Amino acid sequence: MANQSSVTEFLLVGFSSDRDIQILHFVMFLSIYLLALIGNSLIITVVALNQNLHTPMYFFLANLSLSDVCYISTTVPKSMATSLTNNKLIPFSGCVAQVFLVVTFVSLEFVLLTVMAYDRYVAICHPLRYRLIMTWDACIQMAAASWFGSLIHAVLQTSITFRLNFCRSNIIEQFFCDIPQVQKISCTDTQANVVLIFVLGFILDSFFFVFIFVSYGYILSFVMKIPSVQGRCKAFSTCIPHLTVFSLFIIPGVFSYMRPKALSTPMMDLVSAVLYTILLPLMNPIIYSLRNKDIKVALLKLPKKLQHFILGQLR
Repeated sequence: MANQSSVTEFLLVGFSSDRDIQILHFVMFLSIYLLALIGNSLIITVVALNQNLHTPMYFFLANLSLSDVCYISTTVPKSMATSLTNNKLIPFSGCVAQVFLVVTFVSLEFVLLTVMAYDRYVAICHPLRYRLIMTWDACIQMAAASWFGSLIHAVLQTSITFRLNFCRSNIIEQFFCDIPQVQKISCTDTQANVVLIFVLGFILDSFFFVFIFVSYGYILSFVMKIPSVQGRCKAFSTCIPHLTVFSLFIIPGVFSYMRPKALSTPMMDLVSAVLYTILLPLMNPIIYSLRNKDIKVALLKLPKKLQHFILGQLR
């Protein structure tokens, strides 16, 4: 941090300097932000208030929704404020904090999706041992390890990034402080940083990706042995939301951080960043609500549950 040289703040270029487009951007981001907050908060609330949903699967889903709320709150409010006030400056410490939080919640999303894949593997391939393996102690430990591991990973990535010197330009061609864009404006050689971050990310991402791939390989092999078509469809239906969310997460994320420089343009960077920082927190509750009967039933019962809960607190 001491090597920051003369740069004390950064300028986030964002989407446009045209006032009409800035207002449109503010309205769109505000709408998306509110929808994401409401959707994920509803998931957390229905899981907390319904005894039927007090299972490992929904416990990890609630953690994923909490992560989504934190994730989208890291970038979107600052971007909306920038568009509304036309003040594109962010202090050096604010940029460090934003990088740290973005990496934390990106990592957490990946780890939780991996844990959820393991949960589906145990539930489908070892149903008789499910309650013995996925105990509440085990679930809490896995969730705690996910959060703690993500924080450690974020500390490493943020430390590597902000050991660089910033003395030439302070213009970040993005609507938030993103590691690739921060590296571009450093006045020191970033080759070692790029390689280190790539290798660290590749090792971790490969491990989780292979784990998920192997888990679903076992699930597919087991499901195909189920004699009834109805049984196979029921087993697959519990996996489709998770696979959809994982695809929405991994494709734009990998494209953003590991694509070659030849494919890196300001517009492409903005679009890919929007996909992996904003689309995922918005789509997660929609996907799980539309594809999950238990969640839909719990949502319909939510007003009555909230009424009973409030009355119980007032007594």
